Amino acid sequence: MALSDLNTYQAISPEAVKVWFKAAPVSKFPKNGGACVKYKDKQIAVFNFTRKGEWYACQNLCPHKMEMVLSRGMIGEEGEQPKVACPLHKNTFSLKTGENLNGSLDAIATYPIKIMDNFVYLGFIE
Repeated sequence: MALSDLNTYQAISPEAVKVWFKAAPVSKFPKNGGACVKYKDKQIAVFNFTRKGEWYACQNLCPHKMEMVLSRGMIGEEGEQPKVACPLHKNTFSLKTGENLNGSLDAIATYPIKIMDNFVYLGFIE
């Protein structure tokens, strides 16, 4: 992976969504864990945070070692902030803002997510 691969991922606000991609049935995602969804040239980590009754989506690419691993990370909370820890080196990122919570890495891209009729939809601009 090259640094240019990071440019593939840009955070999207809910207001900017133009395409709602029907990713998969809710039942395909582990409780209190993540799974990877492919959309065009992107790998998106989708998290079913059952303990909080919330869903989150972010890039699957960890900006530290440029590996597609965030969907396999552990999720938890730091205060009220839902977070994911990279399984390789435990860098943690906010699932709401993408901010790196325990270091100086760049933020990761986060994506709008909604559940409709027991399906997971991810929001994109194209």
